Amino acid sequence: MASLQDQLLKAGLINKNKANKAKKEKQKQAKAGRGGAKTTDETGLAAQQEQARKVERDRELNRQKQARSNQKAMMAQIKQLIDLNRVDREGGDVNYSFVHNDKVKKIFVTPLLQNQLGTGRLAIVTFPRNGDDSYELVPAVIAEKIAQRDQNSVVQLNQVSETEIDEDDPYADYQIPDDLMW
Repeated sequence: MASLQDQLLKAGLINKNKANKAKKEKQKQAKAGRGGAKTTDETGLAAQQEQARKVERDRELNRQKQARSNQKAMMAQIKQLIDLNRVDREGGDVNYSFVHNDKVKKIFVTPLLQNQLGTGRLAIVTFPRNGDDSYELVPAVIAEKIAQRDQNSVVQLNQVSETEIDEDDPYADYQIPDDLMW
């Protein structure tokens, strides 16, 4: 009985070269089937491990990218808070000194602003612009919001202290009404 290949050759549907090529291909597949089971498992396992490493590396890169994006967004929020809420200190003739990065810095403010800085109603904040620190005055509430985002942006925020009552004060039990007129 003649093989299918021989029958196709006699019929003239294929030539001798195509028949030899098909025969070699069949032998390669048979050889790979006998000893190739281990190699396919090993290559499949190596491919899975490589894929897992790639996925982990991509996750790490995405996490870093997200952290940079969050940092940029936070800095933009701080800049916007400062720009929208800064107190104009134009016309200030009083020198106000404060410490920032172990250096004494000075800004000029009005006497009213100096009083508000001392009582804790205003705060000094900074936002680096063009490589140089610029100092602005903002209300204490805004400075607390800025401090939630970045502690280093708030340079000085004095705490408002309640008036302390002396224990020996004989009038300590008598509160002064808010609407008292003298």
